Amino acid sequence: MTTIAFFGLGNMGGPMARRLLGAGHQLLGLDPSAAACAAFAAAGGLVASSGPQAVADAEVVISMLPAAQHVERLYLGDGVADGLLDHIDADALVIDCSTIGPHPARRLAERCQARGIDCLDAPVSGGTAGAEAGTLTFMVGGPAAALERAQPVLQAMGSQVFHAGAAGAGQAAKLCNNMLLGVLMAGTAEALQLGAAHGLDVAVLSQIISRSSGRNWALEVYNPWPGVMPTAPASRGYSGGFASALMLKDLGLAAEAALQSGTPTPLGELARNLYALHNAAGQGGRDFSSILELLRPPAA
Repeated sequence: MTTIAFFGLGNMGGPMARRLLGAGHQLLGLDPSAAACAAFAAAGGLVASSGPQAVADAEVVISMLPAAQHVERLYLGDGVADGLLDHIDADALVIDCSTIGPHPARRLAERCQARGIDCLDAPVSGGTAGAEAGTLTFMVGGPAAALERAQPVLQAMGSQVFHAGAAGAGQAAKLCNNMLLGVLMAGTAEALQLGAAHGLDVAVLSQIISRSSGRNWALEVYNPWPGVMPTAPASRGYSGGFASALMLKDLGLAAEAALQSGTPTPLGELARNLYALHNAAGQGGRDFSSILELLRPPAA
């Protein structure tokens, strides 16, 4: 049993924490949402009264937060309150599973290293369904020895753990994946809408494509057309899942990484613009597969 402090108990962090509880680990958790904390407590977790209290005896500290500013505020402080690095034991292991981009991940790793604390950036793929099922894919950046320490914890939450390289490499891999995912989801929605406009049954069209050269994860696992896949967010009003605002954030991080490296990403930029339009229309809280609705023609 490992004593773990877990920060961020939302759509992804909540089920990840429950997988750790199910594996027999002791968890102290914290989240701004009272409902998230209540669900965590109902699953057997201990809700901490503060960050310092959560990490006081922690062997592992895990964070799953929305963006880089939240991660930096948590660990490094905000000029008013101290960050957690002032309270984490030097023998502890920090694992940040948020998607924040390579540069913030490297900054955090450097600050941890200065205090003698092992740190990994370990963003995930697999969505809320993967978090619930414990089948997430972890893309890890950081020292190999630290990853070896982390393996029992990561394997309780996921089925695949890849060592992408040094600090920040996990974030770089995640941005490549999510940029492609944004492109695939927009393209899949566009193809299904075109088929529907020509009178095709979208469920049948989905089967055809899934057995043809256009097959992809968005179509086969996360179909954006309502009613085709009962388990997908599209079939429950695009609720839950991975918010369009978060997809836009990740596409923006990919664009930043592309500028920093001088890499052209024209399809990634097109997907980012589509999600920017979708978010500007007030759809940021809905699942990212709701991009389908941006591509539908206005009702006559």
